[in-house]
Amino acid sequence: MPPVRGPNAVDIALTVNGHAATAHLPSQRSLLELLRGELGLTGTKLVCNAGNCGACTVLVDDRPVYSCITLAVACEGKRVETIEGISKDGELHPVQEAFIDHDAYQCGFCTPGQVMSIVALLRSKAKPTEDEMRRAVTGNLCRCGAYVNIVKAGMSAARRGTK
Repeated sequence: MPPVRGPNAVDIALTVNGHAATAHLPSQRSLLELLRGELGLTGTKLVCNAGNCGACTVLVDDRPVYSCITLAVACEGKRVETIEGISKDGELHPVQEAFIDHDAYQCGFCTPGQVMSIVALLRSKAKPTEDEMRRAVTGNLCRCGAYVNIVKAGMSAARRGTK
């Protein structure tokens, strides 16, 4: 990408997946564009680009947000966590393992957003009800219809315990 110049360019500093990151970018650039562009983190998916599908869900200070409608500048000084950041020491996160075990994905486009929404729920409530699990992924559309398995995977991860 060419250097950004002009009155709308800003410098930001944030933490992404535990690492300090800085960027010089237009003030209207979305967090999703920053993640996928300058930072090269393509696990977060660009689908609707309008906050309608949830495929771009990431955690900002442990809260799930749609990165396509979140301005990068709004994340100044915050902790951002993407699907690439939840595995530790080469081991999948328990939610990722549960998605595999319960066949909770098909085409895979919604999977990063679904996983991040469930991770956020389990960090705030270790033993959610099935209804709470369903609500946690309500904003994440699955065009393949894997909802039943997604909820099963989330409940399985809750039983296993997450880190």
